[in-house]
Amino acid sequence: MIGLIKTKVKSLVIINLSLPYMLNFIALLRQRYQILLAQIEAGSVLALSYEQRIEQLIFAEAFMRKGELLEADLKLPLQVAVIGPTQAGKSSICNLLLNNNLAGVSALAGFTVHPQGFCAGVTKASANALQHYFGRYQQLNLSELTPGRYDCFALSETTVDAPLLPPCILWDTPDFDSINAPDYKEGVIRTVALADIVILVLSKEKYADQSVWELMAQIEVFNQPTLICINKLPKEAENLIIRSLKQKWQQSRNDIFPVTAPLFYEREKGEPRWGANSDQLIYQLAKKALKRHHFRYQSDLIHLHWRYWLAPVLSEHEAIDEWQRLVSKQIKKSLLAYQQDYLDHPHYYETFQQALIELLNLLEIPGIAKILTKTRRLLTWPLRKLLGLRKSHQLGAYQSQELLLLNQQAKQLLINITEQLLEKIDTESQKNSWWRETYRLLRQQHPIILDEFNVQSNTYHRDFQQDVEATARKLYIKLEEKPLILNSLRTTRISADAAAIALVIQAGGIGLHDLVITPAMLSFTSLLTEATIGGYMNKTEAQLKKHQLKTVEQQLFIQCLQQQLYELPEQIQDDHHFNISSEQLAVAEKQRVAKKHGLRLL
Repeated sequence: MIGLIKTKVKSLVIINLSLPYMLNFIALLRQRYQILLAQIEAGSVLALSYEQRIEQLIFAEAFMRKGELLEADLKLPLQVAVIGPTQAGKSSICNLLLNNNLAGVSALAGFTVHPQGFCAGVTKASANALQHYFGRYQQLNLSELTPGRYDCFALSETTVDAPLLPPCILWDTPDFDSINAPDYKEGVIRTVALADIVILVLSKEKYADQSVWELMAQIEVFNQPTLICINKLPKEAENLIIRSLKQKWQQSRNDIFPVTAPLFYEREKGEPRWGANSDQLIYQLAKKALKRHHFRYQSDLIHLHWRYWLAPVLSEHEAIDEWQRLVSKQIKKSLLAYQQDYLDHPHYYETFQQALIELLNLLEIPGIAKILTKTRRLLTWPLRKLLGLRKSHQLGAYQSQELLLLNQQAKQLLINITEQLLEKIDTESQKNSWWRETYRLLRQQHPIILDEFNVQSNTYHRDFQQDVEATARKLYIKLEEKPLILNSLRTTRISADAAAIALVIQAGGIGLHDLVITPAMLSFTSLLTEATIGGYMNKTEAQLKKHQLKTVEQQLFIQCLQQQLYELPEQIQDDHHFNISSEQLAVAEKQRVAKKHGLRLL
């Protein structure tokens, strides 16, 4: 069973940027998995898959740190790790190999909970670089180790000759299968990844355990020379157990079944006995420990698990892309509705009418105010009707038809997106958590987004008056090229009528959409249309609409709505998503492909 690596993660740990990028990225990915794991129901399928990935990432990170030591050419001593399940007799084997009772031995399961290194034929000073390798783990003396603290390791020297060992550091490791193993298994992983040689200690009771073969399958990519010590072995069961071991090995791994060392128990001494014909086994394995291949193995390790590690990250990126496509699609729909229901609507489109009113202001002649009184009596649109409209608008301030429609479209857009999020939550189980968090944020930000849109809409509407005035000036300049039409517009009753209506509008009497159907305005527009500048006026109106559509699209729907909605997933709490950008991933992918043999070629 793959154990859970228990690590208290309160916030994202800042990684040393001096480390190679790939190592930096692997460490970041492992941290993100650990943070997310804390939010997942323990024992669930997702939790188990995250635990597996975390374990693999810790292996990869440790193996790459070993690569750093090799790259620095620090001449580390040979590293030999003794590993095995609980009560297999690992510490007893260490004492046997060291020819000294340095490793603590107990009949209780989980007695050894720290990596303990014993310098046999080498000095502690030759292993100073191990503190860098173990990272946050603190190096202590053997006597300073305490059961409740797991982020530490010990190094000890022995002056007793160890004839079974070449000069090396022999590591006694905690078990990886007891109830408490998840608390300290990271230390086992770091030690196994460091090892140049692995000694797997099994007993007749434990050799078939699934946890043993899961671990051995996982470290196959390290290509470490391995020795299997079968402890507590009855003589009569030797051949049967070795055959079974070979079968288990072949089911778990693709490499050659390693050499075995049967250890028969001596009742008189109360300890295992090392066979006389096995005294050179570890020396022979040391010759096979070729460190120059480390970087190829390292690259193979990353390549083996890369897609599996990144699957949920890529799924998150896919969700972000889907979210942006969803938003963009709804914005296009809203823009189309704006164009159909306002810009192309024969009654509600009022912007060009504003330009005509500005044109009326430009057409006014001195003294026009004096004839307004007379003109009012001639208005075909009754003054009492205007005053009645004005009274109705006093009940509530007049708002542009365009602004009403824009805010209506913004509300409908958010409603549509909310409904689609609910559908995503129901149908896409793999991304369910991401969609659920985005839905929660959208509901939370809904009024804020609409308020901001309303503010930006009013700002746009106010600023766009400059474009309306510019359109009026273009029409006036064109009229100046036709002095007869210009003078006719200035001196006819239509001009006075329209000017009077303009005055009422500016005073807040009626809205522009009311103005469109006034007889005076219809007459004024008809005269312009029938004149020789009719085609130019139509072209000018079309240009204004095109510019208006582009302005609304950019300022309101793209820079306001789309930007806010695109950025919404960035507000998901760090403990609910990986938060690894596509740019970070692209750099890591480039390094993985470019450096096929790891950090450098040797």
